[in-house]
Amino acid sequence: MHYEGNMIRPPSEANSILLQVTVGCSHNKCTFCGAYKGERFKIKPMDIIMEDIKFASQYCQQQKRLFLCDGDAMIISQKKLPGLLKEIKSQVPWVNRVGTYANAKSLKRKTLDELKEMKKLGLGIIYMGLESGDDETLANVQKKGTANDMIEQGRKVKEAGIKLSITVLLGLAGPERSFIHARETGKVLSAIDPEYVGALSLMLTPNTPLYEDWRAGDFELIDAKGMLVELGTMIAHTNLSRGLFFANHASNYLPIKARLPKEKEETIRLIEQAIDGKVPLKPEMFRAL
Repeated sequence: MHYEGNMIRPPSEANSILLQVTVGCSHNKCTFCGAYKGERFKIKPMDIIMEDIKFASQYCQQQKRLFLCDGDAMIISQKKLPGLLKEIKSQVPWVNRVGTYANAKSLKRKTLDELKEMKKLGLGIIYMGLESGDDETLANVQKKGTANDMIEQGRKVKEAGIKLSITVLLGLAGPERSFIHARETGKVLSAIDPEYVGALSLMLTPNTPLYEDWRAGDFELIDAKGMLVELGTMIAHTNLSRGLFFANHASNYLPIKARLPKEKEETIRLIEQAIDGKVPLKPEMFRAL
């Protein structure tokens, strides 16, 4: 495989074939993210991608899923992306699901019919970083798109029959807008109704603008209790028809896996017990990105 730069994939794609079709992120301006700093975004040459698909056909016969790396594979034009999916289907026919990251910008470039076409060609799940449902917080961290953009594009993915996994980021708004961030994020998640939600807790990364703001005293990182209060508020305002809400990432203080709405009240009670000190939290030394 021809890999370049930092390779990022969702935890659930740990055992997938990782096919790198782009390098970096086409936006790459979010103040909290240092994943692709210093990397210039590019779409990899198709001949290199085809070589890697051929490699997978020979050496990845035990893996049933494939993930298109890196941060923004959906930005590839509709003239090329379906052909790439057809090649995967042809050469790696045992793969039963292709996944990729996407954002509001790249999804806007795809029509509903185009998404349906890619669904038929094997695209089974899209991972979208919402981060926050609060427009002021999104603007502050230079996240591309508004809450309404996220709702529109998320619903389009769902209408196309593609599963949707949405990531949100606890602590992103700081203490002053913590409640608003949690409430509005819950409202956006409810409006989209994804199959999966993954909540991560903000960990500041050196050499990012938000880290520099924190060092300068212009941003306050909420503590473990604040993260839990925010998580409980977010879940309280999230109404899914039958979605899984995860907060079991390595960055989180309290592992959560809840089926909503069935386990909603039980999960909120668990979070309240943790806030009261009745449930142990993950030690700071074991948290990681």
